[in-house]
Amino acid sequence: MTPALCTKALSKTYSNGFEALKAVDLKVEKGDFFALLGSNGAGKTTAIGIICGLINSSSGFVEVDGLDQRKNVRDVKRKIGLMPQEFNFNPHEPNIEILINQAGYFGINRKDATIRAEELLKKVNLWGRRREVPQSLSGGMKRRLMLARALMHNPDILILDEPTAGVDVEIRRSMWHFLKQLNREGLTIILTTHYLEEAESMCRNIAILDEGEIVAQSSMKALLKKAQHQVLIFECVESLPDTIRIKNCECEILDEYSLQVSLPESTTISDVVTKLLLQNISVANVRLAQNRLENLFLSLTSKAN
Repeated sequence: MTPALCTKALSKTYSNGFEALKAVDLKVEKGDFFALLGSNGAGKTTAIGIICGLINSSSGFVEVDGLDQRKNVRDVKRKIGLMPQEFNFNPHEPNIEILINQAGYFGINRKDATIRAEELLKKVNLWGRRREVPQSLSGGMKRRLMLARALMHNPDILILDEPTAGVDVEIRRSMWHFLKQLNREGLTIILTTHYLEEAESMCRNIAILDEGEIVAQSSMKALLKKAQHQVLIFECVESLPDTIRIKNCECEILDEYSLQVSLPESTTISDVVTKLLLQNISVANVRLAQNRLENLFLSLTSKAN
């Protein structure tokens, strides 16, 4: 089967000599939920920009559904929906008009665009705010509006750049639910995130960028199996009791809302989150004890060793 996305020897060197990408080979199968991870400056945003046709590569190529991006620019752009990390709305334009106008860029007539906008605004729980402007929305609502905008032209691939950054737990979980539903319906999703719990629970396959190079690419399960031991910090919503016990794990309460957990190979982050929920404790964020997500993954590769 033709992959949804394939890059070959994709490279980018900026005018100041900085090599943002170094011969990156990526392959994302159709219907996959794929994580593209790495630290700030690893090259994720540059890779996304090239894939979406927003940045020119220095060498290499991108294929989307078998189409050479350089020879089929318009068709490739139609196949991709991008939800960027930064808000980039017209702050004075009504929310529904933002979606309708977005559809217009892809040749969708206003009647069909209005129907599609209504459908999406209802799915992201913003229908009641359709006549308002983005300035009136909370950060989480703006994220949902950006997601709806990215889906207006029914893309085959949805690229999400830090989609839940800065949103509360409830909104993050509702977005996870919606994204999982879209993926079950056949939409290919590529996700960049700094939330370890998010990547593990959502994605089936993963690639890790470090200093512009792919240092690991495999299934999520295969990668995590290589981790013999993880020390993670769970930032919780509710204040913690004096003692927390989780089977097979060593737990240390750091402060009122932070719990450090040492996980054996047989226990996943999702297992810990579930066990905490059974104790009426919700998790807002998960990070490495060193506060660097990429350390966990890079430590599992031959390069890091």
